[in-house]
Amino acid sequence: MEPFVRFESVVAVLPEENIDTDQIIPARFLTTTERAGLGRACFADWRFDAEGNERPDFPLHQPELRGAGIIAAGRNFGCGSSREHAPWALLDYGIRVVISTRIADIFRNNALKNGVLPLVVDEAEWQRIAGFEAQKIVVDLEALHIELPDGSNIGFEVEAFARQCLLQGVDQLGYLLLQQEAIDAFEKTRAA
Repeated sequence: MEPFVRFESVVAVLPEENIDTDQIIPARFLTTTERAGLGRACFADWRFDAEGNERPDFPLHQPELRGAGIIAAGRNFGCGSSREHAPWALLDYGIRVVISTRIADIFRNNALKNGVLPLVVDEAEWQRIAGFEAQKIVVDLEALHIELPDGSNIGFEVEAFARQCLLQGVDQLGYLLLQQEAIDAFEKTRAA
């Protein structure tokens, strides 16, 4: 997993509420445990018609939003089933940050463990961010704020352990493996 310290990208707005994990990645694409390639299925039913052609009205198909790595999503993003494929699909599609006024707990936990930063802001802050659609913003995990194009910042909170893992670019197991020297030292004292 790539470390997440500062991430700069165009912000795209998906204002729909209750975007569930089946909309993020439809169930028919859950036939693999491999992360690579799931970006093709990200928002598949919104991005493509029945013949597989791009829907021109899908926000991320707009020329100024192609490649957006930050989405400002409507309230209750990631609700529905607990599929870990949802953050995998977002990440493979290139989305590293989801900002909403409410993010479903299971999705938030899965996202944090897989390199996607889910941020909850209040309604007024969300409106400010959405007002900068198609413009670059910066999400600074070290400083715990979002830098807007007008020079202002919006603070956010992230659970300390999840933040540390993201900054180091590791999941929970990777974090433990980084502690191998301390683990070995402890084990030596226990063996005696």
